[in-house]
Amino acid sequence: MIHTLFRPFTINGLRLPNRIVMAPMTRSFSPGGIPGDNVAEYYRKRAAGGVGLIVTEGTAIDRAAAANDPDVPEFHGRGLDGWAKVPPAVHREGGLIAPQLWHVGAMPNRRNPKAVTAESPSGVYMPGKTNGDAMTDSDVADAIASFARAAADAKRLGFDAVELHGAHGYLIDAFFWPGTNARNDGWNGGDIAARGRFAAEILKAVRAAVGPDFPVIIRLSQWKQQDFAYRIAVTPDEMLAWLAPLADAGADVFHCSQRRFWEPEFPEIDGEAGLNFAGWAKKLTGKPTITVGSVGLSGEFVAGMRGEASKPASIENLLERLARDEFDLVAVGRALIVDPDWAHKIRDGRTGDLRDYSAEALATLV
Repeated sequence: MIHTLFRPFTINGLRLPNRIVMAPMTRSFSPGGIPGDNVAEYYRKRAAGGVGLIVTEGTAIDRAAAANDPDVPEFHGRGLDGWAKVPPAVHREGGLIAPQLWHVGAMPNRRNPKAVTAESPSGVYMPGKTNGDAMTDSDVADAIASFARAAADAKRLGFDAVELHGAHGYLIDAFFWPGTNARNDGWNGGDIAARGRFAAEILKAVRAAVGPDFPVIIRLSQWKQQDFAYRIAVTPDEMLAWLAPLADAGADVFHCSQRRFWEPEFPEIDGEAGLNFAGWAKKLTGKPTITVGSVGLSGEFVAGMRGEASKPASIENLLERLARDEFDLVAVGRALIVDPDWAHKIRDGRTGDLRDYSAEALATLV
């Protein structure tokens, strides 16, 4: 059944050689926001190792508060000089790559807490917890324009697609979530479609900037870093109301983040073996989807990013779901941090050569 993972797939004219996506994972190895040769080499190795589409770590758009770590790469200004080296390195290995465009919103700064004032829909990063300022209408308009400029720069630099980070409680997701969007203007409303206007306007601006034939992906999640149990959509009807305007606005693919990909989204409807988030998103919208969440490892990824070790785990359940086209693509995270050749090892049946994940892996770019 492993062949199901290595079937080609096409996204808006872009032909991927297989169904494996490298998940975006913050690495903080770009001092001053400028990625160096080590970053280009890091992604080159994953392309050489057989990944079908690489999605980079989150890259900060051109807003002062977009990043909360000075070593997170920027996707504007001098940061673009570093990123210009990456697509050629990946393409030499026959790979494909998309930058993930990011704004952290009101998330507390991790390493320079007094350097920049955070911004978000309402100046809160979770219910009852303030941080920074509520965005003005002009701030919102400039953020939308900044995402579009970054997408245009990605195309100009030779990237193959672009992804917007609309998950995990960051800026775009903060507009979706009533707990962080308490505005009383046109960027809020009584339902998820109204709160999704910010994301839809970004998608429209990005689509206008890159044209009709450039793949645009948006990463979404029900859960938040601030509330693991939260769900934006508690019924399929609510999920359709959330996702349909985003599809209409220009999203080609929904990258559906779960902590554990095997968990059903609506078990009350289709049982404990039912469709996951990516499966329901595809069923409801007809758009291609990427599933992600603890693929190929024993421990779930939130704990892993906090330092918990994991061992390689079976992907049989994943392959069965992929074979019946529940979703289209599979994003692999921590397994690719420790092993750039993960895809080739899976393809060749060399499971005994797969590497464990440990917190020490976050200290270096392998």
